Amino acid sequence: MAVDAAALIRHKREGQRLDARQVHAIAKGISDGSWCDAQIAAFAMSVAWRGMDAEETRALTLALCDSGSRLRWDGLPGPLLDKHSTGGVGDCTSLLLAPLLAACGGYVPMISGRGLGHTGGTLDKLESIPGYTINPLDARMRAVLADAGCVIVGQSDALAPADRRLYAVRDVTATVDVPALMVASILSKKLAGGAQALVLDVKVGSGAQLAHEEEARDLADRLLDAAAGSGMQVRAAISDMDQVLGNSAGNALELREVLDLLSGRGGGARLLELSIALSAALLQMGGLASDEDTARGMILRALESGAAAERFERMVAGLGGPRSLFADIDAWLPRAPVQRAIHAGRAGFVGEIDVRGLGHVVGLLGGARSQAGQAIDHAVGLSAVLGLGATVSAGQPLAIVHARTPAMAESVAGRVLGAFRIDEEAPALPPLLRWHRPGVRA
Repeated sequence: MAVDAAALIRHKREGQRLDARQVHAIAKGISDGSWCDAQIAAFAMSVAWRGMDAEETRALTLALCDSGSRLRWDGLPGPLLDKHSTGGVGDCTSLLLAPLLAACGGYVPMISGRGLGHTGGTLDKLESIPGYTINPLDARMRAVLADAGCVIVGQSDALAPADRRLYAVRDVTATVDVPALMVASILSKKLAGGAQALVLDVKVGSGAQLAHEEEARDLADRLLDAAAGSGMQVRAAISDMDQVLGNSAGNALELREVLDLLSGRGGGARLLELSIALSAALLQMGGLASDEDTARGMILRALESGAAAERFERMVAGLGGPRSLFADIDAWLPRAPVQRAIHAGRAGFVGEIDVRGLGHVVGLLGGARSQAGQAIDHAVGLSAVLGLGATVSAGQPLAIVHARTPAMAESVAGRVLGAFRIDEEAPALPPLLRWHRPGVRA
């Protein structure tokens, strides 16, 4: 019997709850093509207007997940661990976390995405590496996971196809930020990916998708509510994005920073600390460490011994990239021909940063998309970006612009300078990470 799409849309539009049967009918109509784009848009807008309670959101999450196949990873001798971030400028924790966990005995089948708005995407960063294949055949993906312990790839056509189509409609109908639809989209793909334990990094602040603390807490609550009973262990953290997470923003520049950290050449202390904290939680959730101190010790040994770097290089080589990535990073990663330092006009302390503005600068330089399918320049962006509270002398560089031409560097110089406020006193710094405890919502 055909699903009456109009009746289901009207039901939600008028403020009525959808039961699990109705939600699954909606997901089936979206995935099999019997719902047109206009009906999908009307459904998304009705959810934006009326919302969904925890049970409806959980039902939608499972329905989107079940619209396609679920990945199974039988026979691996360790726990399946994963992480999702809501996105931030300079956030490349996935690229550190995956090899760290693999070097400690975990297996990380990570389905990642491209950049969204002012925030960069993990897949775009990995495509800075020549030959890296983000959509490998299933057999190759499984072989790489078994060998390297981690594999970071894109969503296949078979994975949560209803979510793929629903998201495409949401992207052009001002419904991307609808909480229930965000939750269902995030968790449906993670459940389909087959992980046993998942850490959710909900970012808040100037450089995040969510600017306000209450929004971040609400989303974390909703994510945990929807994941309850799924069979997957889930924890949520709220992390600060009122400054660039590492020292860089831009695809190849962030990847270079990750490679430097993995090989012991230094890099962003906040980026490293957040990656260690999230990794330590997953090691405990997966039964590989009994407590946080033990987990951190395992992670530091994986870094210092080079084991994590070796896992990353095996993953890259297995997916078509170079086998000598760490031996000669400059030979493999693209560099922009123009570097221009942006100098502070006065002495003091970095008191505030428009991190979202810095993310948009990367896009203006060509390092992000303004429309789907657009080619990007992996080499451009910002490096040596100062953080909140940094002591600044007059004329000191606040950041270095990496651009394709001198004119492009000049065109963003004022924006970069204007993103930094220099104060006479150092600001109070928010905590980098807080583990979230679900609140009670009416």
